[in-house]
Amino acid sequence: MNMNPLSAFAAMVVAILMLAAGPVRGADTNAVFHIVSTADEPMVPGKFAPTWDSLKQYQCPDWFRDAKFGIWAHWGPQCEPEDGDWYARLMYFTNTAQYQFHLKHYGSPKDFGFKDVIHEWKAQNWDPDKLLALYKRAGAQYFMALAIHHDNFDNWDSKYQPWNSVNVGPHKDIIGGWAKAARKYGLYFGVSVHASHAWTWYEPAQDFDGKLTKADGQGKWWDGLDPQDLYAQNHTPSPGYQRFESLFNRWDWDNGASIPDEAYCDKYYNRTMDLIKKYHPDLIYFDDTALPLWPISDAGLKLAANFYNLNNVWHGTNDDGVLFGKVLTPDQRQCMVWDIERGEANEIEPLHWQTDTCLGNWHYDRKIYERHGYKTTRTVIQTLTDVVSKNGNLLLSVPVRGDGTIDDEEVNIVEGIADWMEVNRECIFDTHPWKVFGEGPASAGAKLRAQGFNEGKGKPFTAEDFRFTVESNMLYAIELGWPTNGTRIQSLGKSAGLLDGKIRKVELLGSPEKIKWKQTRDALVIAQPKHEPNDFAVVYKITLK
Repeated sequence: MNMNPLSAFAAMVVAILMLAAGPVRGADTNAVFHIVSTADEPMVPGKFAPTWDSLKQYQCPDWFRDAKFGIWAHWGPQCEPEDGDWYARLMYFTNTAQYQFHLKHYGSPKDFGFKDVIHEWKAQNWDPDKLLALYKRAGAQYFMALAIHHDNFDNWDSKYQPWNSVNVGPHKDIIGGWAKAARKYGLYFGVSVHASHAWTWYEPAQDFDGKLTKADGQGKWWDGLDPQDLYAQNHTPSPGYQRFESLFNRWDWDNGASIPDEAYCDKYYNRTMDLIKKYHPDLIYFDDTALPLWPISDAGLKLAANFYNLNNVWHGTNDDGVLFGKVLTPDQRQCMVWDIERGEANEIEPLHWQTDTCLGNWHYDRKIYERHGYKTTRTVIQTLTDVVSKNGNLLLSVPVRGDGTIDDEEVNIVEGIADWMEVNRECIFDTHPWKVFGEGPASAGAKLRAQGFNEGKGKPFTAEDFRFTVESNMLYAIELGWPTNGTRIQSLGKSAGLLDGKIRKVELLGSPEKIKWKQTRDALVIAQPKHEPNDFAVVYKITLK
């Protein structure tokens, strides 16, 4: 295996020192490699062991390759203020809009910190059954629920984290409710776990309420709870922690980042195992480079091995489940599914992958609604067709308000997706990439940055752009705009030599008319249809002999 020196060293440490006590220094970094304890949550026996070599046995299950489209509720207490992403961090920087919002609505973070925002969150109008029925109608084949964000709050009846949605805030088992509704509608169920970085993410809270202790709660609403279970700030912060951007170049626990202690790593492992065992997720999204707490701990390796082995127990040995990681090396892409955040691959990838994106901001932002700033149905469908043509899936986050509802504009967008799916779903689900993903001016995508972030950077799609999918002898040519003078598809011309067989029939999905066409040396030429099913992604179904 072509493993980089750090990965090779870490694998060796895991193999040799699994039972050793105390930390070991990692190579090429100032990080400490913690061997997490499995005393409370033992390893699950099976074909996977907690090493990169063993994880290379992973096989992405067929159901995920066929599913293509999922919807995500990136919902937790940070949605209560309805003021956008990373509220629980940004409210502690005095030069941010969130800090000013917080002063106006809640007062100083010294007196009313994020722990108190959690207390305000009631999720009083949350109806998971209603939302999942809508998402099912829109074509979602799997549903992802936020289990833990960087705010370190567990959205379930957590065994290891007292700051959870059953004890505090809504007093509801959020993950349990989502899981029940998803399975009622036949959707695969996933959870997203982001909390490995709470240690550094919350560091600016140290200048406000982030150093409070259990003793400080006497007589207050949080009497009996320890704020350090939430904030995890009983440590010297990273240098420059008061600069918002300082976190980003330390995301991989390097460049001077304060390194979590052994107890923090153990608790993260135990909490995530508790989540997996309670709710049996089919998918897990880790918001981490490679695996959580890598390379300072083997927690992520153990979680991956346990998750895969448990899925083999739950569903059979042909289903390892789906685990997502970001910024993966070629070797690591064999161990899990590569996730691209707010971006897309620029070619057909040999291994199945996923992009995750959002209609607006990850956490609900009232300002985006008020300025009508969401992605449109057009953008979502065009993104979906582009991703599927390159061997990927799309996970779409629909922001949820603090009260548990989605707003009227979001409903309209999702209903628009449902309308398109009703006519065209066969070109998406159970299909595979063709020999080329497409053609047209927008085929040259923008360069990926870090974990993604290239969406919207390339040329906009027009009727000159096509994306292809295939199933059996059916080839689908998806035209990303409505033509005004007929259609020419150069990849389907005789001289291109890409077709395995002759064209027998061309149909326009959603139209009853007989389509006129001819195949020339240079292109498949289709006469201008009279009936317009939609103006942003029209699908020609081409039957081959």
